[in-house]
Amino acid sequence: MGKYVITKRANGEFQFNLKADNGQVILASEGYSTKSSCENGIESVKKNSPDEARYEKKTSTNGKYFFSLKATNGQIIGSSEMYESTSGRDNGIESVKKNGPEGIVDDQTV
Repeated sequence: MGKYVITKRANGEFQFNLKADNGQVILASEGYSTKSSCENGIESVKKNSPDEARYEKKTSTNGKYFFSLKATNGQIIGSSEMYESTSGRDNGIESVKKNGPEGIVDDQTV
């Protein structure tokens, strides 16, 4: 089962990373000004991650592949790492679909 790890950035913002069973980060959030906003972001991933239509597949300027997960309002909830291939990116999406809905929360800010 996946895990959401909540941490605090040096600038005071909260963020979460969704990690797969092997500990690899498969989705990283934007920065949030409050912990409750960060927790709402996690709930949004749990809700939206099973839906293929919520994923935007992209190619970076350096030719690597990544994806963003968007909420129903079109706002980006989180983004992936860079992948060398489209198949790697697509496997990352499948991992978020699998781990996102049931992931447990590990709050490392307390």
